[in-house]
Amino acid sequence: MDKKLQEVSALASPIMYVKGVGEYRARLLAKLGVHTVGDMMEFFPRAYISRIVNPSLEDMQVGEMVSLTATISWVDERAVSSGKKILHMGVNDGLAGLVCAWFKYPQSYLKLFRPGLTIWLSGILSSFNGELQMTHPGFEILEDGGVEDDFWKSRTVLPVYNLTEGLSQTTMRKIAVNTFATYAKDIEESLPDFVLEAYGFAERRVALQIMHFGQKTEQIESTRRRFAYEEFLYSQILWARHKLKHNETVVGIEFENRKDLTTKLKQSLKFELTGAQKRVIREIFTDMCSAKQMSRLVQGDVGSGKTIVSLFAMLLAVENGYQAALMAPTEILAEQHYQNISALVSSLSIRVTLLKGGNYKGKAAIKKEIAEGETQIVIGTHALIQKDIEFLRLGIVVVDEQHRFGVEQRARLARAQGTPELLYLSATPIPRSLAMTVYGDLEVSRIDEMPAGRMPVLTCIRSDRKMESVLLDVRKELSKGRQAYFVCPLVEESDKLALLDAQRLFEYLQNKAYPDVKIELIHGRMSSVDKDLIMHRFKQGEIQVLVSTTVIEVGVDVANASVMVIEHAERFGLAQMHQLRGRVGRGEYQSYCYLIWHQPLSKIARARLDTMNRTADGFIIAEKDLELRGPGELFGLEQSGLPSFKHASLISDQPILQVAREDAFSIVAEDAELVSPKHEKLRDVYISKYLQKEELIQY
Repeated sequence: MDKKLQEVSALASPIMYVKGVGEYRARLLAKLGVHTVGDMMEFFPRAYISRIVNPSLEDMQVGEMVSLTATISWVDERAVSSGKKILHMGVNDGLAGLVCAWFKYPQSYLKLFRPGLTIWLSGILSSFNGELQMTHPGFEILEDGGVEDDFWKSRTVLPVYNLTEGLSQTTMRKIAVNTFATYAKDIEESLPDFVLEAYGFAERRVALQIMHFGQKTEQIESTRRRFAYEEFLYSQILWARHKLKHNETVVGIEFENRKDLTTKLKQSLKFELTGAQKRVIREIFTDMCSAKQMSRLVQGDVGSGKTIVSLFAMLLAVENGYQAALMAPTEILAEQHYQNISALVSSLSIRVTLLKGGNYKGKAAIKKEIAEGETQIVIGTHALIQKDIEFLRLGIVVVDEQHRFGVEQRARLARAQGTPELLYLSATPIPRSLAMTVYGDLEVSRIDEMPAGRMPVLTCIRSDRKMESVLLDVRKELSKGRQAYFVCPLVEESDKLALLDAQRLFEYLQNKAYPDVKIELIHGRMSSVDKDLIMHRFKQGEIQVLVSTTVIEVGVDVANASVMVIEHAERFGLAQMHQLRGRVGRGEYQSYCYLIWHQPLSKIARARLDTMNRTADGFIIAEKDLELRGPGELFGLEQSGLPSFKHASLISDQPILQVAREDAFSIVAEDAELVSPKHEKLRDVYISKYLQKEELIQY
């Protein structure tokens, strides 16, 4: 596809030139990702509020995140025994009342909250002394007697935007009105006529204004679906073109299934491969014995046996005269793979080498062995793909915990040293909708069966009020010579969040709960060297209790660790809790995972804990997590180079994604370069917004 020079659109004009913005507000808007006129037009409201008092408070459930419009009934500020002041405000929707409470607040709230005014509130609904309550809710006064923009005076539905300090909803609404008043005429369509007609979508100029100024909920939602489809369509055109180009132009290594080393490995195993492992090995071997370059993702829970599956693939390459590389995200994980794989192939006369980062004695000799082909399997971190590392004949690259590596890194790997087969491993089960968008360039295999005889981890859900009994249970395990993890959501105490932090928990356990036990603290602010050292000592049994943030979510196997205690479990996503639970139960002993929750417990948090209690199936948990929490928390690092979705939801818009994917692949199959006149708009948008992304990920 040839690049086409396009005139700079009026919508690319800096936002500072819109009436009412200027340099100062432009800097504030930049914090929200709004730099241009076009950015503002696509900066959709996060919610819509009605000026009409909402009479549904009686129907709302405690624990839910709710939004409502009500009338202020009374305001009261009083001091408590500690000397601090608490602000209470009563509101009423005509049928029921609600008390809002603030423990920290500016004095301006006392002037702002006046009985009789209409207010919009948003927060978690709780109950206190039999009364409905909200603590520190979000709010907006809808009638303050001030001078209001003429445009909004007669409108009953108002947009609610994400804000940053220095910007108010009133200001944002004025900027939105002024942006469209000046630039609406410059909005160009981004979908072809045949798509608009097929789905009955509003044209872009109208649709954008509905999203900001619409007065009907159903119309706003149907219009949002248009933008969700558009984002999905272009992202899927990206993957469709990528796969077509890769399959047509890249020639892989066509291995022969010689069944020499692989058969010997199978015969030497002290356990029987599961049916799922056998199926995935067949899928991998089919790829490797074809002329196409393999790009396959193997998903499986912690302990499902992904490493042994990848070893069969590496041995197939070795018995064809090629070398194999296994890349892990940390040195301690690389060392673990090196020890395990060396033991598994000890009877096969294969040289396995560990390549670490940094400078150390013997590294030059190792690099020479790799370059001359004297070592068949090389294990290391991303140092394996540095420019100064050369393989004589690289046949396959296996990437462990692949979600830590961005799509750009995948592409660099695929382009390196010829066209080696690419096998990615992930212990984070990924729902199908995410696989289609995040891993659109990969074929996906699932190991959805656990090895026989593995003892399940017992999950215990406890209130923080039962913490003393939990500490006693942990003490029993420690007295048996076992080890334990304690995990917190924060490193240090926060002024904004009333959460138990890792530092305070570490001090409490060390000084009061277990003064006779060796305890260490590990967190993400530490250097990699310090973290690896602590994890190594924990694995060696020198440390009995490890207090941590989620840095141990993906970590080493410590067979002797039998207890995982997760503090403030209500703050964690399901996928995170599942990964943390997978850190125990690695040995022969019964293991336990304690999920400690604190009030208030929202409906969503309760659903997460119930799911953890009900199942240990990572794929069921991943689907539920996507439904409850969204895709952002399923990955430790942003997937560099991927299309991001402003308007589409990978949770609620899965049917739209499926339709958009089918449309995209049909369009590319018919006209890969989008040169047909009916695809002209698709071509123009793709060149301006997606072609650069395609070049980054192409391999």
